[in-house]
Order: sequence, then structure tokens, then C-alpha cells
Amino acid sequence: MAIPRQLPNAITIVRILCAPVFLWMLLADGGADGALRWWAAVLFIVAIATDGLDGYLARRHDIVTDLGKLLDPIADKVLTGFAFVGLSILAELPWWVTIIVLVREIGITVYRFAVVSDHVLAAAWMGKLKTVAQAVALSLALLPLWTIVGEWIWWLNGVTMTIAVVLTVASGIDYIVSEVRGARRKASE
Repeated sequence: MAIPRQLPNAITIVRILCAPVFLWMLLADGGADGALRWWAAVLFIVAIATDGLDGYLARRHDIVTDLGKLLDPIADKVLTGFAFVGLSILAELPWWVTIIVLVREIGITVYRFAVVSDHVLAAAWMGKLKTVAQAVALSLALLPLWTIVGEWIWWLNGVTMTIAVVLTVASGIDYIVSEVRGARRKASE
């Protein structure tokens, strides 16, 4: 069964549009552990899960586009960036963590736009692994699981967030090294 060629990109755009709604839900009641917090976490989880869906559909039906390659990582960065900022506003995540992540994410995004006329910088495997680690860490941090399982969940949140931040920095370095090597190869041809 054929799907509309625009469907994967439409899913990506919906993910971007979910980000401000998610942030409002997270902050509306000051991050209290009530229904809005749970719904914000669920919206984040569903939205970030569509990252796999749009990519799967595009590859499965051979409708991968340059626009999709450009928009998909931006959608992830907008959604996860809003989550990092929201958690820092609520004082549940140190601002320095959010700043490190945002500097890397904004830096790579600006670079993507700078080189788009030359080539599309698609997500590399380490960048995809970083996104999964961020999705897991943020999902655990957003869900008020401490109300159900107890305070030990904060330890697990700390471990997953540390892994996500380390992979964020490492994948940023990986992009830079790959691009420098590619530029050197191109210059020597």
C-alpha cells in the first residue's frame, strides 16, 4: 500500500508543533505532579516516538527527501530542547546541563543550514544514539514516577541524564571531526 509522499515530513512538522504545547502543559501548574505533568510527559513521549515512525515510513516507501533529512533532526532538537529548558525552569535539571545540550544542538543546526547549499548533513549513528538517550532520560525526568516508585528514581534519572549529556557532547565532536575530514578529502580531490 502506497502512502502519501508528504506523510513522513508532515509527521515531523507535527512533532515540531507539539513542542510548545508540551512546554505549556509542563509549566502551566508549576511542574506539579498532577494530571498536567502526566499529560505533558505522555505528549513528549508520543511526539518523540514519531521520530522513529517518520524515518521508518520514509525509508520503507523510498520517499526520503532532503527536506526530511533537514527537518527531522531539527524537530528532535526543538522537542528535546523545550524539555531541557522546561526541566531547568522547574529547577529539576541544572541550567549548565541545558546550556551544554543547547549549545551543541544549536551549533549543529546552524552548521546544517550553513552547508545546506553544498550538502545535507544527515543524522549520523552517534547522533541517533544521542537522540534515543535524550528521549529516555527526558521521559524518565518528565514522568513523575517518584510519586509511584519512590525517591530512588532520582538516581536512575541522574544516570540516564549523564549518559545523554555525554553522548550529546561526543556526537557533537563526531559531527565536527567528520565534517573536517570530509572537507579535507574534498579539498585534496
